[in-house]
Amino acid sequence: MKQSKNIGGGSVQRIKAERKKIPSVTSVVRDLLHGDKIALSRAITLIESTTESDRIKAEQLLQRCLGRDQNSIRIGITGVPGVGKSTFIEALGKHLISLGYKVAVLTVDPSSTLSKGSILGDKTRMPQLVQEPDAYIRPSPSGPTLGGVARRTREAMTLCEAAGFTIILVETVGVGQSEIAVHSMVDFFLLLQLAGAGDELQGMKRGIIEMADAIAINKADGNNVREASKARSAFEQALHLYPPKYNGWQPRVMTCSALRNQGIDDIWEMISHYVDVTKDKDSFVEKRRAQNKKWFQEAVEEALYLQFYQDKSVQKKLESLVKQVETGKKTPFKAAAELLGKFEERH
Repeated sequence: MKQSKNIGGGSVQRIKAERKKIPSVTSVVRDLLHGDKIALSRAITLIESTTESDRIKAEQLLQRCLGRDQNSIRIGITGVPGVGKSTFIEALGKHLISLGYKVAVLTVDPSSTLSKGSILGDKTRMPQLVQEPDAYIRPSPSGPTLGGVARRTREAMTLCEAAGFTIILVETVGVGQSEIAVHSMVDFFLLLQLAGAGDELQGMKRGIIEMADAIAINKADGNNVREASKARSAFEQALHLYPPKYNGWQPRVMTCSALRNQGIDDIWEMISHYVDVTKDKDSFVEKRRAQNKKWFQEAVEEALYLQFYQDKSVQKKLESLVKQVETGKKTPFKAAAELLGKFEERH
């Protein structure tokens, strides 16, 4: 009996050791392409890492996952806090799964500017969707990234598509520049709004309306149905004041109740129609290409940024220049020119 116990204990130790082993890029890609959610999570964790060694592995991983979008549809969903984004996404996700789609949800939790921490509680806000075998929910911290999207949202979408997910839903924190950021990486941009919360148009930014492919008035139920209908008419009138989109699409305004699962199927039919129309006109592909170009430009900017601040001569000079700027001995422009000059000397 003792011998079997020792063997069992050794087996447990070996299993624990295996779990601690960091899988290779090859094994992660292999499992990810077979739809393994654990491999997908590991891959996203890898691309979110800021260490140099992980960054190299992440680049290798992404390169092997490119071109596997499988006719995916990327949908950005934004709106002010309290509009019901999580409830809406859960309702939409369940509807899409019932139609045979595999749905990946990339959500963003705002990081504290003080502690840098993030709650990452989106899985608890979508308790039914998280249990679906054909659903994958990945909450990520926004970190210092501007725009209410995680630092590697674009790369995470590529990995989800490689894992076989055909619908990618991207939820933003709905603050600041989030609308601009998410619009630059999705096929369809949906803006959620509330009715009965004051003058709906008063607080609307012109840029948000121009970017939206559709506006959905959520929580159109109970005593709020009439207010939602009035808000819909107001938004429809506002949209007609804007020039048509480059692809000819006329943005729609719809009402829904995510809580009661009303109007969700109509919204999906509208999105499907948008995809068909833009694919027929080739504007769907053109938009994807423009987004890839922007992705490349951002990658170049990030690479230059890292190369600059990781340069030893820059690091050595930076601290003294900061002190001189703080004490008013040098202007920021003069200090920046000196720092750039020090970098150029070595390159």
